[in-house]
Amino acid sequence: MRGRAAAAFALMVVLTGCGSDGGDPKPTMQSTVRPGVAPAPPSHGAYFGAWVDAGPRGANQPGPFQAVLHFEQNIGRKLDIVNTYRTWDQPFPRADDAAVLNSRRYLMLSWNGTDTRLITSGSQDPVIHAKARAIKATGRPIFLRWQWEMERPNLRHRIHGPDAFIAAWRHIRAIFQQNRVNNVAWVWCPTAKGFNGEDRAAAYYPGDNQVDWLCADVYPELGYDYRDFSESAAAFLRFAKAHPKPIMIGEFGVPVSYGPRRPEWLRDAAKALRKPQIKAVVYFDGDTYGIKPTERMRFSLEGDQPAMSAMRELATTPYFNPRDLAVNSD
Repeated sequence: MRGRAAAAFALMVVLTGCGSDGGDPKPTMQSTVRPGVAPAPPSHGAYFGAWVDAGPRGANQPGPFQAVLHFEQNIGRKLDIVNTYRTWDQPFPRADDAAVLNSRRYLMLSWNGTDTRLITSGSQDPVIHAKARAIKATGRPIFLRWQWEMERPNLRHRIHGPDAFIAAWRHIRAIFQQNRVNNVAWVWCPTAKGFNGEDRAAAYYPGDNQVDWLCADVYPELGYDYRDFSESAAAFLRFAKAHPKPIMIGEFGVPVSYGPRRPEWLRDAAKALRKPQIKAVVYFDGDTYGIKPTERMRFSLEGDQPAMSAMRELATTPYFNPRDLAVNSD
């Protein structure tokens, strides 16, 4: 009993006092949480989740969790998975992470990496140990998507190729194992585009014994006036067939440039996603950062009622609601 009480107290401290992002209310635990286990795939259908862009933070701007609640009202259900992005040494959990962890939703932590050579040198071990302990202390099932889209050309300067990436992945996972972190599902997630042509993404695969979920980010490729989900995802799905792992679509989105064809794209995606191996799908409801947004790089459905209605159809289909999370449920 004393051990359980100590664990519960430590969890409460982490979720209420650690890593505040400046002024957000800090959720408190409502009940004792038993030691967590990794999130498992649903026995039928697929989880549905999203990253929801809260926009620039300002005095009158809602926080990330409030943006999630607004998106859920629009689609008529709670999310199974809420995606969040964190830099390499950013504190975790922040207040909005804790709000997700305190709910029935799963959190997916998309954890950006640093230079792989620094990781394997051991110089970043304190950062990795701290992250492992923080995740373990939550006691909640968490999807961990470390250094997604690792094969992108603009990341070569710090990824240093497949061998360096795999060595860094194994180093991080070994440290998590040293800390006995059992509440994490390891999600390996290149781009779907990376499986086309030279098939460069496959070279970054750490191995079946290192990965819990196969994943890809699926977007219509630039250079096409229109390309549906099934075309964009085809090469990745062929790769995944050879590996006995559940599939997550870590990001997918339909650009504003598709205009009146956005609902059609989403309805086609809803059909293409109904494959037995696909166990989770996560929409990217926002616009890309770091560049001047164009209509081809904007994926938010806000203000596009026909597209939002098509998303509502997808999200409320029983196949994508295996946990039956109604928008007003506890």
